[in-house]
Amino acid sequence: MKKFQPQPGFVVQAYRFALDPNAAQEAALRSHCGAARAAYNWAVGWVTASWWQRRAEESYGVPEADLTQWRPWSLPALRKAFNAAKHTDPRFASWWEENSKEAYSTGLANAAAAFDNYAKSKQGKRRGRTVGMPRFKPKRKARLSCRFTTGTIRADADGRHVTLPRLGTIRTHEPTGKLLARVQAGTARILSATVRHERGRWFVSFQTEVRRDLVRVARPGVAVGIDLGVKTLAVMADSAGEIREIPNPRHLDGALKQLRRTSRAVSRRRGPDRRRGQQPSKRWEKANAARNRVHHRVANLREDALHKLTTKVTAEYGTVVVEDLNVAGMLRNRRLARRIADAGFGEIRRQLAYKTRRNGCRTVAADRWFPSSKTCSGCGAVKAKLPLHIRTFACDGCGLVIDRDANAALNLAALAAAAVTGTGVAADQDTPKVSKPRGADQKTRTTRPRRKATAGRAGGTTLPHQQQTEARDRTQAEALTLW
Repeated sequence: MKKFQPQPGFVVQAYRFALDPNAAQEAALRSHCGAARAAYNWAVGWVTASWWQRRAEESYGVPEADLTQWRPWSLPALRKAFNAAKHTDPRFASWWEENSKEAYSTGLANAAAAFDNYAKSKQGKRRGRTVGMPRFKPKRKARLSCRFTTGTIRADADGRHVTLPRLGTIRTHEPTGKLLARVQAGTARILSATVRHERGRWFVSFQTEVRRDLVRVARPGVAVGIDLGVKTLAVMADSAGEIREIPNPRHLDGALKQLRRTSRAVSRRRGPDRRRGQQPSKRWEKANAARNRVHHRVANLREDALHKLTTKVTAEYGTVVVEDLNVAGMLRNRRLARRIADAGFGEIRRQLAYKTRRNGCRTVAADRWFPSSKTCSGCGAVKAKLPLHIRTFACDGCGLVIDRDANAALNLAALAAAAVTGTGVAADQDTPKVSKPRGADQKTRTTRPRRKATAGRAGGTTLPHQQQTEARDRTQAEALTLW
């Protein structure tokens, strides 16, 4: 399917508002989201049924030409098959007319995207971890969501209601004036709307095509390097030599005491048990709702703090340099996983990527193995080892003594001068990464043999010529300078 392209001078932006539905409207919202889940499960079962049938026929010795035909998973094919089956299928025949057709289209579109991701991942055409075959969505775990692309989708003129297909007019918890003013002025056009149940509330997100003029930042010629951490959330050093620290708010740590108390209350109640078919008691549901409110408050505080930080950075600097952190790998450290997840490293990177693009700036992603902490920001000497517990960097070459995080931020800021020209946005797949100017082309520690066996190598052992030795201190021939 052809990807939507906005008009020149326009960008695609979402406006999200919290909803205040009444009991009947909330039941209708849940029905539409449940219909989307049911359509998704039907599509997964319909496509995979031909796979299992072909496998069974192959085991019987049926020739290739006589096997059952593959069922297509494109969105038009799924829609055609579902429209033919919904009238006779007992799972849909009695109630499918109660919901908008957009609810079923949402589930079918999600199923088509899931099969596309699976096929591309298996063929090696998709980046990231390997994607498995689509599975059924259980009712108790599926996220309640539904997307509307046709019909009456608008923000009402009073600024406190929205209108959606089949759901009617729903009151919003907050004014919709920002979107309404743009729509009335002709600088925005609503493309679609998505309702979602998140953190105990219903939200509606309007995807719009908005005319947006580039906002000139306060210091367009200044680059800033941002070193993220747990003790201090961010240490920022710009090309002018100014160093600033952003303290880590640690919202989760402040709520742990209350979270433990509410969790103990939940454990004392009679909860659900699927094995015995036991339903939760009313007191368990009440205690579980109280615990969820603590989680939701922490998530809201974290989201608000990260948005304020990234908005302030992208409104001031013309170039932002961040590290390409392996956040998923860092979360495997059981001693730091909770604090790393609470800091939101990945979310900071994502917000910086699109906010710098909005302001006409660029984001430069330093290579994952760039030794920002081990490199002296004064002379360019690279240390072989710098354990995490050592918080002060002391250079043996020039005698510079500086905070570890500040030294890393200075190196990142200096890296902007050596970055390639172009957008440099970290989220763009075509953006070339910055090379490693100080010689850290590989891991500096000796590679340990892998326990998991790999193809062609029994036991997963590492060949002698593939082992990497510990690097010694080395001096950069020409140190990078700050602008």
